[in-house]
Order: sequence, then C-alpha cells, then structure tokens
Amino acid sequence: MGSSPNTDLYFVFMNYDPEYQRLQAGRTKRGANELDLYLSKKHDELLKSTLEPGSYRKTLSLVIVDGFAVEITADQANALRSANGVRLVEKNQEVV
Repeated sequence: MGSSPNTDLYFVFMNYDPEYQRLQAGRTKRGANELDLYLSKKHDELLKSTLEPGSYRKTLSLVIVDGFAVEITADQANALRSANGVRLVEKNQEVV
C-alpha cells in the first residue's frame, strides 16, 4: 500500500488546537484557504521535526478534523505516537 515495501498509510490526528478551532469557526472562502495553509504547515513541521527527511510521504491534510495521512513505517508511526500534540496514529485498514 505504501510507496516502499516497508511503509503503510497511517492517519495522524492531533490534539485540541485553539488556532485550528478559531480558523474553522470563521471559515469563509478566504478563511478556508487560510485554514488549509495553517494545517498543511503545522503537519509538515511535525513530520520534519519527528522523522528523517525523505523517509515519509504525506499524502493529504484533513480539514474536517485536525489530521493528515502519511506513508511511513511501523517504527515511524510509534515515533509519531509519542510526539507532542499528537492524539492518535492509526494504520489504514483495507476493507475486503
């Protein structure tokens, strides 16, 4: 499923963030863009500060919840689980 043989897709959900709540509550067309940029930057910075550059691939940031999807190894998922601000890291489950 992941981009390399040892990676899988994981969803990472963040703890409560008052700035996210503020931006989400005041969403206009301009505000939606501001929220998208805020979350993308926040998620990118978390990954950059926790994982080795080039060892992961973020596939999307989720706006409806403060979270994102990333292709990583099980060890990297464990590292993210203990990162500051992370609420939950869950491996994507395929439905068959």
